[in-house]
Amino acid sequence: MIKLGVNSVLFGGFDFPTAARHIAMAGYDGIELSAIKGMCEHLVLDRWREQVDAIRKTTADNKLALLSMEVTSLEDDRAIPGIEAAQALGIPVVNFGPGGKSKNKEDLDRQAGIIARLAEIAARHGVTLCVKAHVGACVDDTPTTQELMKRVQGPGFGVDMDPSHVYRAGEDPAKALSSVIQRVRHIHIRDCKGKGPGPGTPPDQACGRGDIDLGAFCKVMADAGYDGPVCLEVIGAGQMELAQVSVIAAESYGYLNAVLKRLGKR
Repeated sequence: MIKLGVNSVLFGGFDFPTAARHIAMAGYDGIELSAIKGMCEHLVLDRWREQVDAIRKTTADNKLALLSMEVTSLEDDRAIPGIEAAQALGIPVVNFGPGGKSKNKEDLDRQAGIIARLAEIAARHGVTLCVKAHVGACVDDTPTTQELMKRVQGPGFGVDMDPSHVYRAGEDPAKALSSVIQRVRHIHIRDCKGKGPGPGTPPDQACGRGDIDLGAFCKVMADAGYDGPVCLEVIGAGQMELAQVSVIAAESYGYLNAVLKRLGKR
């Protein structure tokens, strides 16, 4: 069965215990721990060892699994502590952005090499390093995702699929997912209003409010037998009130849970 989680970046204006409590109240199985410098650091990688016990207690108290972590940066001083922290916390997946610039072959060549090296380190720690297509980055659509898949073959690498980014790249997210699903190890999910460059306001990123056919996207997951984490990732909510972000989380859970139940995956 698919486990549903929330990237704690949605609750970036609040401390981790508050985020965990409201994610649990919304019905989710788990949480994606945000370690995104400059946006939301519920895990501060410079001192992650000091936080391990408190994070474990908070998630246990709220009956939440630690499904994944998002670090974003592929710089060694961020990526390697993120991988080490994931191993210590029993987190199976660490998510990163691909970096580089769109339509730049040299950037893709360089970043693929970095990702391959870090994926080997991740594998040695029993962790999967995942990368998603990202608007404006050197991996920004399905063809560049497939190119990265060819170049990084080890067991420590997986694809993180986010329908909102490929939608803004002009693709059908369900068709895009079907072409990479064999290497997908994590899914970031949100809706999207318009073609960008951003995904819309935080409320418009709630599942079911935007323009993406997330039902078709979920059917591809179900038909392929995907059983990894599916984590809501809503950005831009750092200044919102707790009630507002809790509504986004709860509304998205209701949508995803209903769709996945109908597909036999919940």
